[in-house]
Amino acid sequence: MNAKEVLRKADAGEGLTVAEVKLYQKLVKPVKHTYGKYGTLAKKYLEEHNVAKFWAIENLPEYLHGIDEAAGRMYDVMYEKLSKSEQYKKNGDFIHDLQVETELRNRIDTEILNEIVYVD
Repeated sequence: MNAKEVLRKADAGEGLTVAEVKLYQKLVKPVKHTYGKYGTLAKKYLEEHNVAKFWAIENLPEYLHGIDEAAGRMYDVMYEKLSKSEQYKKNGDFIHDLQVETELRNRIDTEILNEIVYVD
């Protein structure tokens, strides 16, 4: 039993023996996907609240990376728009500016969670 033969059999969907499965697992390491904040939150939400959708998504890593990208784009657009509004203007006072920035980021975060992450 050589590695090439085991890989060929696995790709062809032929049955593998226990020894061949063990060799295959050594040869083909699983890919660990890492996601950003929103992709991770979406995955956890789907696992806990919408298991059917979690299992129905054909390419989960691509879907979760898409959520991260969409959230990033939405964050940039909202930050650009909201930071120009009078409510979020900074006046040079450090504490005030920090509070304004925190409020702005929290508002954007809430919108992203409601519009992109926690969607059924």
